[in-house]
Amino acid sequence: MKITASTTIPDVLIIEPQVFGDERGFFYESFNQKRWQEQTGLTRPFVQENHSRSTYGVLRGLHYQIKQAQGKLVRVIAGEVFDVAVDLRRSSPTFGQWTGIHLNAENKKQFWVPEGFGHGFVVLSEVAEFLYLTTDYYAPQHERAIIWNDTQLGIEWPLATEPLLSEKDKLAVTFADAEVYS
Repeated sequence: MKITASTTIPDVLIIEPQVFGDERGFFYESFNQKRWQEQTGLTRPFVQENHSRSTYGVLRGLHYQIKQAQGKLVRVIAGEVFDVAVDLRRSSPTFGQWTGIHLNAENKKQFWVPEGFGHGFVVLSEVAEFLYLTTDYYAPQHERAIIWNDTQLGIEWPLATEPLLSEKDKLAVTFADAEVYS
């Protein structure tokens, strides 16, 4: 695996696995705790894995947990998404900034979204299957959401139509009204 810190926010990482392929298909190691720790310096264990399937135009986010903050290592195994991380750490020099990446089954890239960040994605293919490891357990009582189209954040979502949102995401607050991390 190769760690690429080429995002506009230094704590958010792009991970490119070493893929071995031939006419039969491919193989790659999607996660190795020892290599992860050696290459990132991060020692927090992953405690939960989640799998979602969404159709074209579904936008999930921007989600975070104000307590029991979750770091997320995300990837797409079918289809394509545009994935976004927003720095919600008030003490950070990149507070309120976002970075995004196209993740798809072909490029096999992974995206590390650290604790203290909001996270969201929009599906760009007919269907996308999205996997992510988290550093803490889901805690619905601490879950928060910022509206996807907040003008202060100015996220440049690659959308041709209005996104499909859950009721929770339709009711999300603006960045200015959001609880953030100290």
